[in-house]
Amino acid sequence: MPIEGEYEPSPAQWVRDQVAQYENSGGARANTLLDTGLPIIIVTTRGNRSGKVRKTPVMRVEHDGEYALVASKGGAPDNPVWYNNLLAHPDDVMLQDGNEPFDVVVRRVSGDERARWWDRAVQAYPPYAEYQVKTSREIPVFVASRK
Repeated sequence: MPIEGEYEPSPAQWVRDQVAQYENSGGARANTLLDTGLPIIIVTTRGNRSGKVRKTPVMRVEHDGEYALVASKGGAPDNPVWYNNLLAHPDDVMLQDGNEPFDVVVRRVSGDERARWWDRAVQAYPPYAEYQVKTSREIPVFVASRK
């Protein structure tokens, strides 16, 4: 079911454009990270403070029908805004991987499970390893599972 409420597009123009193109084409266009050729998915969350609907392209890291959502922010010292949205509303999340969005529940992983998902994430998007070296925080990893 779609997440109800007012949609507030990202302040970043490239994110707004990518989300719109991806959704309007059923995932046929704007389905890679800029010019890398590496696939992305669209994550829809509810803002942790505003309650507004937010949409973010993230790298596609899929394994056995589940998805890793890596809160890397390019190795910045702080987490991306959507990290707080997932913590506040883990049951109010949708993913779009291709044509149809679907409901998921997310959970932050740690220990051995995080290590397995981290390895999968680095395989899918090698710069994650560089991002971890750039920051003193352990980059959070969430796993999204279909409801």
